[in-house]
Amino acid sequence: MPPLHHETPLYLSGPLTRALGARVSLKMEAFQPVGSFKLRGIGAACQDSVDRGATRLLCSSGGNAGLAVAYCGSALGMPVDVFVPRTTPERMREAIRVFGATVTEWGDSWDDAHDHALQLAGDKEQAAYIHPFDDSRIWHGHSTLVREAAGQLKAPPGAVVVSVGGGGLLVGVLEGLVAVGWEKVPVLAVETEGADSFARSVAAKELVTLDRITSLATSLGARTPAAEALSWATRHEIRTCVVTDRAAVAACARFADDHRVLVEPACGAALSSVYDGADGLLDVDSVLVVVCGGAGVTRELLSRWISREAELPG
Repeated sequence: MPPLHHETPLYLSGPLTRALGARVSLKMEAFQPVGSFKLRGIGAACQDSVDRGATRLLCSSGGNAGLAVAYCGSALGMPVDVFVPRTTPERMREAIRVFGATVTEWGDSWDDAHDHALQLAGDKEQAAYIHPFDDSRIWHGHSTLVREAAGQLKAPPGAVVVSVGGGGLLVGVLEGLVAVGWEKVPVLAVETEGADSFARSVAAKELVTLDRITSLATSLGARTPAAEALSWATRHEIRTCVVTDRAAVAACARFADDHRVLVEPACGAALSSVYDGADGLLDVDSVLVVVCGGAGVTRELLSRWISREAELPG
């Protein structure tokens, strides 16, 4: 069976190139069928689980991962249960249900939903739990975006820019860089204040767990990053960058004007580092940005975030 994800286009961005003063290419993961990069890794994990005999798929998610599992379950003919925290908007719950998945609210945070779903998967025979980010199959699936980009670019970029939540995309990008021989290309790992568990872990040289997620970018809301993401920081050049919610929202609005594409604040975090010229990009002449997308955005929501911009931290 062919992969469940789609090959996405890579664009040269005139507006971002002008803003940064360096050539900026965009890997448009927002154009995946579910609106985000999640389909790459989750598709690989779902296919593998079914190949191994799973007859039911379970997932915990605040939105994008659950939507990807629901899509994959529909494509594979598998029943899907998605457990979401209380903070998951009804619009995202309904988007998951569209693909036939059962949505159950559990707990106040993703961690609560995760613990519950993991226990249920252990109790149900032939049920496979699909972790949103901490799974080697997920990382391998995400690495395919770099393999594609290597065929779309004429030369390696001076840096890769990626938003970081739990670290699954980051690890996949790093694996991809090694696979295509781009081991010396640094990665700028961008988070928002209040969801910056990876930057804090890198600084502490050990895994740090946030007390709670306070950022608007809830899809970056893993209180503890994957251990593998922190491990990579010891063997590859990873530059951390933390931006404000205000900067992330402003980047979403600017990107919508520049490229006619809506993205979540979690994706806006990476874009803001380019628009605003983050320190970690000042020494490079070309940049590859993973436009990770996100299904949790509408014109109305973006307008609401913009109207609240003055109230946001930073």
